[in-house]
Amino acid sequence: MKEKEEERLKLLKEIEENLYEQGCNSICGIDEAGRGPLAGPVVVAAVIMPRNSMIEGVNDSKKVSEKKREALYEQILQEAISYGIGIIDQKEIDNINILNATKKGLTTAVQALTVRPDRIIVDALEHIDTCHIPYTSIIKGDAKCYSIAAASIIAKVTRDRIMRQWDEIYPQYGFAKHKGYGTKAHIEAIKEYGLTPIHRLSFVKNIIGK
Repeated sequence: MKEKEEERLKLLKEIEENLYEQGCNSICGIDEAGRGPLAGPVVVAAVIMPRNSMIEGVNDSKKVSEKKREALYEQILQEAISYGIGIIDQKEIDNINILNATKKGLTTAVQALTVRPDRIIVDALEHIDTCHIPYTSIIKGDAKCYSIAAASIIAKVTRDRIMRQWDEIYPQYGFAKHKGYGTKAHIEAIKEYGLTPIHRLSFVKNIIGK
């Protein structure tokens, strides 16, 4: 590993290191993918990484190419002490809104952990059910914390794979390419072909005028 990358990772782990020095033994990072798209689920990932983990390239998933994310996903899961994933589909998003759906996904992800962490660090979310585990909410945490960045990659890769599966069922919408986000091509496809069962009605009604 190059010295510059090693220094970047050390900076990315400063928040976790401070928590370890305060007495934490196990820290869980949490992040989500898919709050903004017009279709598909929101996915929340929770991951506990070893204190000495230094996977080269771990970063906010938005700053990593799709190919690199796939490789990092495998490395993260191999090293992880425990991880959990919460997937909340479009119907639930329409029923309870995207913020509450994301919070529900977070709780599901925490419940799926096989190891109970001492502390959770989460990207931005507050007023959440972490199963009585103390948590710290960090704005732009996926760019500031190693554990949250690792969770962001798990969440993003998991959701992208789901959307590629939907692309095979509805190829005319281009889900494999835009992953359900409101690109021009996606909106044009909605107007031409109508809605699929995986579209979020609460998100698209204003776009298509219904």
